[in-house]
Amino acid sequence: MNKFVVEGTDSNFKAEVLDSNIPVLVDFWAPWCGPCRVVGPVVEELAKDYSGKVKVVKVNTDENQATAQQYGIRSIPTIGIFVNGKVVDGVIGAVSKQYLESKITPYIKVN
Repeated sequence: MNKFVVEGTDSNFKAEVLDSNIPVLVDFWAPWCGPCRVVGPVVEELAKDYSGKVKVVKVNTDENQATAQQYGIRSIPTIGIFVNGKVVDGVIGAVSKQYLESKITPYIKVN
């Protein structure tokens, strides 16, 4: 993980994701998951590119099962987009940076 990515846990999920005042891209992943290792660097790139506009949180589903269960995560990687504490969009599986950008940009506020 890089300095632009927040490590999400069962204990900080509310503060980091649900209470965020900017859109949050949440990457539900696990270290043993091959596709997660493919999409991980893409998610980290987006975190850097959209720093200050979108928060990126990675939740290890093995270590944070309560949060994964609460959101019905059955396949990983699952990427959820949260706005004002609600899931507004998401994608399952490893996808391209461009695809993730197309999913998140409609939720970015223009100043």
